[in-house]
Amino acid sequence: MLSSLLIIFYLVLARVASLKAPTRSLSSSTSTCTMTPQSAIDVATSWSSIDPNEKTASFVNELIRKSSSSEDDLKTLKSLFPTDGSRIGFGTAGLRAGMLPGPLGMNDLVIIQATQGLAKYCMQVVSDSMAERREPKKLVAVIGYDHRSKAEFGLSSKSFALLAKLVFVQAGFDCILLDGFVPTPLVAYSTSKLGAAVGVMITASHNPKNDAGYKVYWSDGCQIRAPLDQGIADCINQNLEPWVDYKELLQSQKDKFKSKGGDNGCFGLSNSEDTKSMAHSYYEAIQMSGLITGQGQIPFNNKSDGNIGKPPKIAYSAMHGVGHPWAVRLFESFGLDPFLTVPEQKDADPDFPSVLFPNPEEKGALDLSMNFASSNDCDIILANDPDADRLAVAEKCRESGEWTTFTGDQIGTMLGHWIWENLGKNSDKPVAMCASTVSSKMLRAIAEAEGFLFNETLTGFKYIGSRAVTLSKKGYRPLFLYEEAIGFCCGDVVFDKDGLTAAGTMAELALRTYRNGDTLSKHMQNLYDKYGEFCSNNGYYFCHDSKVTQKIMEKIRNGGDYMKSVGPYSVKSIRDLGFPGFDSTTEDNKPTLPVSKSSPMMTIHFTNGCVAQFRASGTEPKFKYYIEMQGKPGVKRDVVERDLKKCSNTILEALLQPKENGLIEP
Repeated sequence: MLSSLLIIFYLVLARVASLKAPTRSLSSSTSTCTMTPQSAIDVATSWSSIDPNEKTASFVNELIRKSSSSEDDLKTLKSLFPTDGSRIGFGTAGLRAGMLPGPLGMNDLVIIQATQGLAKYCMQVVSDSMAERREPKKLVAVIGYDHRSKAEFGLSSKSFALLAKLVFVQAGFDCILLDGFVPTPLVAYSTSKLGAAVGVMITASHNPKNDAGYKVYWSDGCQIRAPLDQGIADCINQNLEPWVDYKELLQSQKDKFKSKGGDNGCFGLSNSEDTKSMAHSYYEAIQMSGLITGQGQIPFNNKSDGNIGKPPKIAYSAMHGVGHPWAVRLFESFGLDPFLTVPEQKDADPDFPSVLFPNPEEKGALDLSMNFASSNDCDIILANDPDADRLAVAEKCRESGEWTTFTGDQIGTMLGHWIWENLGKNSDKPVAMCASTVSSKMLRAIAEAEGFLFNETLTGFKYIGSRAVTLSKKGYRPLFLYEEAIGFCCGDVVFDKDGLTAAGTMAELALRTYRNGDTLSKHMQNLYDKYGEFCSNNGYYFCHDSKVTQKIMEKIRNGGDYMKSVGPYSVKSIRDLGFPGFDSTTEDNKPTLPVSKSSPMMTIHFTNGCVAQFRASGTEPKFKYYIEMQGKPGVKRDVVERDLKKCSNTILEALLQPKENGLIEP
């Protein structure tokens, strides 16, 4: 009974979490197929009859048997097998949900169905394009996977990857399954480098341990976006029936491989030589990109007394993910001294035993790293998330011993400025940088002062990366991309988040900064002094009812008669990216960024320099806000922070009404 209740509880949370997804039908937690009305038992029976996983099929069959006499088991069955045809849909560039049986979870059958639909879509779209260009060659798919698993159901990222390869091969693709646990940036890079039609990374990134994910990259190495997502969704719904008996196919592969004495766990399906080749190519591309400035080879002047002038010691955390061996090689490629590793978080562990949530952004996630760093006299912490596509940075004050954890916007500002100073100024092409619209406006201010192009995009690297591809085609060199949720793309090796290159770039920045007698905190303050203080109040409320989100947005929208002020603060401009959209700064009042019915975002600029933005999370039950106050150069930070706090309190209370709307503080 307890396990049934836990499954119901988890499903409710997971389903509500993904109801606020960023794009249309693919973004929601569910898509709906037309079907004849059935009972949950009918749906479950049909499902288990084609499920290739013995453990999940047996679990479902047992639930069916017990459901006639147990109300709890019947509730569990109904939660796993909705009778309206609902199934997991695409969210942030793919699938993400708990590892559970049924059409709403991540499991073997869902992976097969998704990959069949994805393969069919590629065959339609990419094959047609190749035919027009008279390039009759086999389509290529790239697959990578992380370490997540759920032994109870025999589910894991690796098992999903094996099945995905079988599907692609069945569809006639050349499929490269990268060998072993790999970071997400390697899949993005390999997809583009190999000219693949599509790439798939099996990862749930920094989600809770019971989740799994299926992240899709298009042929340009960027995450899928509209209209690709809807086309893939349609093809998935048209290919729900397994083409072949994949269970038998996989068993045949296992038997054949074992007869040859193999024991690598992938039964001969992984491509070890191609993996080595892609890894070598990835690091070589980084070395050729201009990112590496050789800071590790320049000696420190140790004549200064005290702590100033001593090189910073770096502690690294892989957050129980795949990043450690890749970060070690990355530092070697940059010519940097080895870092010290937080031992408890070094190895890939699907239980993530030392953290509640394996997200470096979460409160307390860096506590273990800070304790380790303090005990080992380290000045800086660099922490990747479990799939190594994000980077957190913290610094200890040598005088006080206190730690500063930098925000994603501060890290993005420091990295962007560093790359402009050391690479951008000498570029033979015009330089461009991009950030999501909810990120700080400070990099824009630097771009305006220094003379390079800056573009804003919708939230999410699928938009940021694709904008970089567009700018590259127009003759620009996109050298830095970022989003405030600690996602950074340094250089133009990939156009997706890469926590590894970001770590190496930040380490070089730190070496130069400390050599000059400063710290990262002082360096950040120097940037504020030069370009103006940018103080932010970013946060979220838990919101488990999507109707509340809609209610808040409709109140701000006010039937199209948008507000002129909030309390004492006058509104300068408003941009509403909900359908049909509104932008007070354009001649026709139409936004230049895409609008969405399901994932609206509101941006309000005030005459006092404050910018407030609101949106629902695409992957969690959160209503997010981003409020920033820009001060003019020379205005003290405490003055700007005071104004921000006063303005934020008024805006949040007046527009969100947390108590009245049942919003829950974290």
